[in-house]
Amino acid sequence: MMPRTIFAALALLSPAVAQDLLHKAAPQRAAVVLEHATVHTVAGATIEDGSIWFADGEIRAVLPAGQRVPEADLGEGAVRLDLQGLHVFPGLISSHTSLGLVEIGAVPQSVDTDELGDLSPEAIAATAVNPDSAAIPVARSNGVLAALTFPAGGSLPGRASVIQLDGWTNADMALRRDAGPVVSWPAERSGRFRFRRSSSSSGPSVAERRQRIDDAFAAAAAWGAARQSDPSIARDIRHEALLPALRGDRPVFVLANAVEAIESAVLWGAGRSLQVVIVGGREARSCAALLQKHDVPVVIDGVHRLPSRDDAPYDEPFTLPRDLHSAGVRFCIATGEDFSNDRNLPYHAATAAAFGLPADVALASITRTAAEILGVGDRLGTLQAGKDATLFVADGSPFELTTKVSLAWIQGREVDLRNKQTELARKYRARYRQLDGR
Repeated sequence: MMPRTIFAALALLSPAVAQDLLHKAAPQRAAVVLEHATVHTVAGATIEDGSIWFADGEIRAVLPAGQRVPEADLGEGAVRLDLQGLHVFPGLISSHTSLGLVEIGAVPQSVDTDELGDLSPEAIAATAVNPDSAAIPVARSNGVLAALTFPAGGSLPGRASVIQLDGWTNADMALRRDAGPVVSWPAERSGRFRFRRSSSSSGPSVAERRQRIDDAFAAAAAWGAARQSDPSIARDIRHEALLPALRGDRPVFVLANAVEAIESAVLWGAGRSLQVVIVGGREARSCAALLQKHDVPVVIDGVHRLPSRDDAPYDEPFTLPRDLHSAGVRFCIATGEDFSNDRNLPYHAATAAAFGLPADVALASITRTAAEILGVGDRLGTLQAGKDATLFVADGSPFELTTKVSLAWIQGREVDLRNKQTELARKYRARYRQLDGR
């Protein structure tokens, strides 16, 4: 058996071993024009033989075939890239993940998802993001260039953050540091099984836990009103953290999967005039009319999963996006997997497309619609003038496993697409080249 001191030392070293050693992208110094590409704007029609011009981290123009950016407008050192036969897409967005907050799940020292206590809305996920996480370049190499990273633990674990997947510090990465509070809505049942609280069970009931969440919002509203009339009232960071959501300036991300949990969460949010976003939504099709009525969007937490019940159709999770789209419910698609598999995001959308969701809607669900639901639609999700130059170049559709991403920019900074896995592949290919004498 390994001595305890050696095991502890290895546990402390593990995060360093998994650390990303790639340098971060340098700020954009000169204009870049991508020419003769198939441009998937996601804001409108796809442009064949189109061009994109971006400078200072911002898209300046998206041009159709036959139009060219004049040299005089580009400035010194401008770069023109001929992308004949290639495709340009807006960066993909992972809408529910712990990316950057967890490095090795089995090593507690590398897990920064939660604070102590049941109610900690003052915590902000971006504060704990590790810019050198080895999982970030892996996601980035498949076109995932932004993410909504979530805190976890407790009924009110903190506030989610929209991050871009490059930066020297977590402050550099934060695109929307406070994206909105996260609520883990208590449910009567979980997954395939229904749990009943026995008379001998200790701890608060579901109703009591829900009341505790509502009390936190009520107390914050009362404190905000009191402090507005009397600024001398002492600051309370927990109450203060919930005020943007109470004012309608931020959504409230409510984790809920079962029908009863989704319905009660939507009605609770409507009663408090909150902008609720359901995260999970496994049984959202059963309450689609209620979601559509209150214009509550859903972050579908993974398409590649098992049905919620043993007697459900095998394709229940695959057709959920199609059914929500048909019902007029806004949604985006996340992976619902371990953070290390955020790279598989486009394949979840591809499966939804294979099971009836229009392909353009599937692409929007991981770009434009995701950005709109997360509150960053003015910066991400489409290729339009005025948006961030966060985009990637590929040799085909991101829905295809064989597609290779060759270039990517985040706010105009060209990012390194290498990662731990590509370097390991290169390393071991070298071994066989040596054996062959090449």
